[in-house]
Amino acid sequence: MRNIYKLLLKILSVSSYANISFDDLCNILKNLDFDFRTKGSHHVFRKVGAEEEINLQKDWAKAKPYQAIALGLPEYSSAS
Repeated sequence: MRNIYKLLLKILSVSSYANISFDDLCNILKNLDFDFRTKGSHHVFRKVGAEEEINLQKDWAKAKPYQAIALGLPEYSSAS
C-alpha cells in the first residue's frame, strides 16, 4: 500500500477535482483512522471527534468533484 503522504501529494497535484481517484481518496481516509461502512453505493466514513460523517460515492473510478471540495481540498485557480 502506498504511503499516505504519496497519496496526498498525488491528490493535491491533479489538475482538477474531476481527476481525483475514488480509491485514493478512500485510502487516505482509512489511513487517517476513519471507520468505514458501505450503504449501497455510499461509502460512509466516520471518526470519533469529527463533526460530520463523510459520505462518498464513486463516479466510475473517480471521486465526485463536489465531494472533494466538501472535504476541504484547496480550490483550483483557472489563472496560470
